Amino acid sequence: MAKRAKKSSNLVLQSLELIGKPIFLLFTLVVLFCFTLLQLITKLLHSIKVLSSRARREILSRFLRFDRNDKKQRDARRTLLKRNSRLQVEKDPTAVGRRVLKGSPKINLKFIIVMLVCLLIGTSVYWYILRDLPSPRLLTDSPPSLTTKIYDRHGTLLYQIYKDENRTLIQLSILPKHVIDATLAAEDKDFYSHHGVSFTGILRAATNNLTKGTTQGGSTITQQLVKNVLLSPKKTFTRKIKELILALETESMYSKDQILQMYLNQVGYGGTAYGIEQASRQYFGKPATNLSLAESAMLAGLPISPTLLSPFGTTPYLGKIRQQQVLEAMVAGNLITENDKLAALATPLVFHPQDIEIRAPHFVMYVKDLLVKEYGEATIARGGLSVTTTLDLNYQNILQQEINTELSHLTNLHVQNGAGLILSPGTGEILAMVGSRDFFDSQHDGQVNVVLQPRQPGSSIKPITYALAFSRGATPNSPIDDSPICFIVAGQPNYCPKNYDGKFHGRVTLRTALGSSYNIPAIKLLNTHGLDNMINLARQLGITTWEDPSRFGLSLTLGGGEITMLDLASVYSVFANGGIKVPVSPILSVLDPRGVSLTGDLAKGQVGTPKVEGDSPQYLQVIPESIAFQINSILSDSAARAPAFGVNSILNLPGNGVAVKTGTTNNLRDNWTFGYTKDILVATWVGNNDNTPMSSVASGITGASPIWARTMKRLLQDYSTVGFQPPTSLVKINVSCSSPPRYEYFIPGTAPKKDCSSPPPGSLLDFATATSQ
Repeated sequence: MAKRAKKSSNLVLQSLELIGKPIFLLFTLVVLFCFTLLQLITKLLHSIKVLSSRARREILSRFLRFDRNDKKQRDARRTLLKRNSRLQVEKDPTAVGRRVLKGSPKINLKFIIVMLVCLLIGTSVYWYILRDLPSPRLLTDSPPSLTTKIYDRHGTLLYQIYKDENRTLIQLSILPKHVIDATLAAEDKDFYSHHGVSFTGILRAATNNLTKGTTQGGSTITQQLVKNVLLSPKKTFTRKIKELILALETESMYSKDQILQMYLNQVGYGGTAYGIEQASRQYFGKPATNLSLAESAMLAGLPISPTLLSPFGTTPYLGKIRQQQVLEAMVAGNLITENDKLAALATPLVFHPQDIEIRAPHFVMYVKDLLVKEYGEATIARGGLSVTTTLDLNYQNILQQEINTELSHLTNLHVQNGAGLILSPGTGEILAMVGSRDFFDSQHDGQVNVVLQPRQPGSSIKPITYALAFSRGATPNSPIDDSPICFIVAGQPNYCPKNYDGKFHGRVTLRTALGSSYNIPAIKLLNTHGLDNMINLARQLGITTWEDPSRFGLSLTLGGGEITMLDLASVYSVFANGGIKVPVSPILSVLDPRGVSLTGDLAKGQVGTPKVEGDSPQYLQVIPESIAFQINSILSDSAARAPAFGVNSILNLPGNGVAVKTGTTNNLRDNWTFGYTKDILVATWVGNNDNTPMSSVASGITGASPIWARTMKRLLQDYSTVGFQPPTSLVKINVSCSSPPRYEYFIPGTAPKKDCSSPPPGSLLDFATATSQ
């Protein structure tokens, strides 16, 4: 019995190997299809004959009664019976079928139809699938891959993705078992039992995608190999059919170990690392033969999405999650024990610093992430694209130098990191981006790009509150009382805000309140004009992180809601542009190896996404020009800053066309400065990536402001410092009776009735829900 079962099993395997030949498979499918079609047509015609015969008999059964003695009626009935007998099928239907098949013209037509259909199918299969099907023999000759190059706006090379086939081949026989097991667990657990295509795997992936909402793939290692090496990355139905055929043929041409070895030498692990050996050297600084179980599981999990899971990328924690998933799959496949898994998870991963040449690394990785989202991993890694970015490497070096210089003076203040951004407000182009002090400083999380990380902005968010107030009738000259006040919060202790200096300044104008960054006036304005209204305006201006308004209260105007530097820089760009919002743009052009521009869909007006060559910026007037001017006028007014920052503040730059706002969080974890002219914007930050507080940072002019001031001074050598010009719609009025006069610009309908008049007593802004202390 056992021998018979084994013999049957061998016959099945031999049949599967024969079916593995793609040409035989296609021929078999076409023959089966034609045979089935022929049978269907035969049965259809047969049914028609039967129905016709039955219909004739029905007529005869209903024939009028006739007189048997009437010779004419007998002759007529005899004639009908003779005609009907030729088509009867009750006695011998097969005979009728044989007669039809042998001599009927309709049968010949049936054969013609079948042959034409078969010819059409065969031609279609050849033309769309087999005509340009590559040979799996090409797998033994590694095809050349083209390097994608990223340049700055002047043509200086910043980074090369996949430089000159950066891989080192390795033999499967010398790899540790856990390296192979981890790869099989992560990519194809049934590799040694299927014949190139796992239909159960495809079904399992489709089920998970439908029921669990995941995006699990069903491709085997063999399919991935032929897809990556022999086929284009473009996702089409015909490419999938080619992939299946080539996988079957590859399995019939190479052994399992040969296929697995080719896969491990071809697959991409992120960046310039292709093949397990190169990946091991790049990530861990060791040959693959020395990889531990923990390291093997980390590398095995990368090919599914190398950019997203990379320990050197913007989301390294996702790679750790993926490592755990691979280890759990190994346990489920009885490749390791539960104790082995726990020991591997507890083993710290020590990554080898990348010794690749790269300029402006945070910016380059930001651009790479955007390109991958648009064109896919394979195209970016192998497609030979030429990407010209908006970055000016000269500006990048200036910003980096100033950050390094200032941080070297802040060591004793527990300030370990800094970041900065330079934008062109009118075009949205990113001219420089420093995401952390040192990209390769793993001790202080140097790979983190603070420009893109949500953090609390401190007082640098206040201009949004003032823009809201100006849109609802307030003016820079409106008086407000900076005095002790408490706000009733349901279910919580009363909220009694204080100013940064711990003092109260009495009756001040909104110009002085914003210029000196007083807290109480900002909170009173938000309380008067509405939290929801501020959040809606912030979203229009470019803030993308305030998704749940229920989380926020009045402290939002003091920096209680996290933002990204890129978002808030976009907000200040709107002010610089006279109320017009322009999409942020890090990319000028993307060309394929032939020099043809790729017109993707990378812009479409979303902050933080690139604009492709040929697309005109999508200008959107989000606030009136008059309100933008009022904000610019206050932030560029050194006299309005003087009460808090002094007359000789580092924020006061030569000329009168530079607006600036600082911000420091109460917990001393973030220190910001945003400053701009109509032509250039610079944002700076200092703090710690691990979110620990800084020490002895006394005000918003420490840390970030010196970096901003020195950077802006150097950049302004290329730009004018002409002040912001008021719109013609504004009304200019002298609001100071003393010498010298002080002029204020008012939106029509908000100006005082006469010039040089002090606000009458009792005209303070009304705060209905506030309770004076």
